[in-house]
Amino acid sequence: MKKENFLLSYGPWGLVTGASDGIGKNLALEFAKLGLKLILVARRKEELEKLSKKIQMDYGLESKIIPLDLSLPSSNQTLFQEIADFKIGLFAGVAGFGSVGEFADEPLSNQLSMLDLNCRSVLEQTHYFAQKFKAQKRGGIILFSSILGFQGAPFSANYSATKAYIQSLAEALHFECKPYGVAVLSVAPGPVRTHFFKRAHMKEQMADSPQVVARDIVSALGSKITLRPGFLGKFLGWSLLILPRFFRILVLKKIMQGSMEKQ
Repeated sequence: MKKENFLLSYGPWGLVTGASDGIGKNLALEFAKLGLKLILVARRKEELEKLSKKIQMDYGLESKIIPLDLSLPSSNQTLFQEIADFKIGLFAGVAGFGSVGEFADEPLSNQLSMLDLNCRSVLEQTHYFAQKFKAQKRGGIILFSSILGFQGAPFSANYSATKAYIQSLAEALHFECKPYGVAVLSVAPGPVRTHFFKRAHMKEQMADSPQVVARDIVSALGSKITLRPGFLGKFLGWSLLILPRFFRILVLKKIMQGSMEKQ
């Protein structure tokens, strides 16, 4: 999409959660290339400050940083107060985390925090922006599913369940919001080289580049319902899709076992 058309559809401000690293950071940079001013949200203030300076130096664009832990129940109220006066046309809900291991061995507090960040927080944000964008008759919402969200994934049971929720939400909202000029895209990546791997205690092995994933997302916005970005994401996604659900679960069981680090 041309810069002028992109800004007309999604400008002048965009908001990216999980912007301190990986897909979120690279997506923010892709948006900046297209002239979008940015609100950057993540837990790590220092990383947000570095990204904000880079956007200013490389593209001469204004940005605002909001350091927040979005897994906390009160965080979105703080976020909405901070952005009330900004004319936002694009929302990318990248923030999220996962874990690998047997469900019964994981602390319940960690599983509930994952549910809060990956689902509850995203739901609140999506509802907020869907209302705003519907009223202004334009905008874009980018939500993050996963190739694990199309079936259960043993050893990543709760994470895959949270991503199934996001996938279903995005698919439905794509059709609800389209008549109002609002684009909704679900992004279902395979393995991507990000901070996610460290937090989930996974081996990095084969993974797509977050830069490639970010570019694919920008290209797909407004034209697709679900994007499987990157070569590996496409290969794994479509390979799994042709299998019956039972066999997809067995394949993912093997993949997730192989991705776990030896303690």
